[in-house]
Amino acid sequence: MDIRLGNGFDVHAFDDGDHVTLCGVRIDHDHGLKGHSDADVAMHAITDAIYGALAMGDIGRHFPPSDPQWKGAASHIFLSHAVELARDNGFSIGNIDCTIVCEYPKIGPHSNAMRTRMAQITQIVEDRISVKATTSEQLGFTGRGEGIAALATCTLVKT
Repeated sequence: MDIRLGNGFDVHAFDDGDHVTLCGVRIDHDHGLKGHSDADVAMHAITDAIYGALAMGDIGRHFPPSDPQWKGAASHIFLSHAVELARDNGFSIGNIDCTIVCEYPKIGPHSNAMRTRMAQITQIVEDRISVKATTSEQLGFTGRGEGIAALATCTLVKT
């Protein structure tokens, strides 16, 4: 059995705005996230985990930030592309595990909606998707409230 493991990591700084988007879910907040696309840091980490398991680079390779067509793009486009590549190469997603690192906004009240949205995009059942959060105990840029980080792991299984 061919099983592959990939990980992804992403960070985005806070910027002006009234919400953040995490795992495709809009969360009201007193800041937005700065990025070339919609800055969905969690979905970017998950996308990179899939690309990593496939040994196919990262989001920047497939969707360069220097390309103006991706300005403000919804991150589900990137994730859908990674999922399609996995399927085209004979893999199914075994599971996804994502940790969001921030002091705020609080993730717990939104984690089920995030799992639901990720299941819709990846076309796998929710019980194979974990979205959780932690703080960095007020240390580093996330602890100072300057932005959000996310890390993700994905297993792919040859079908």
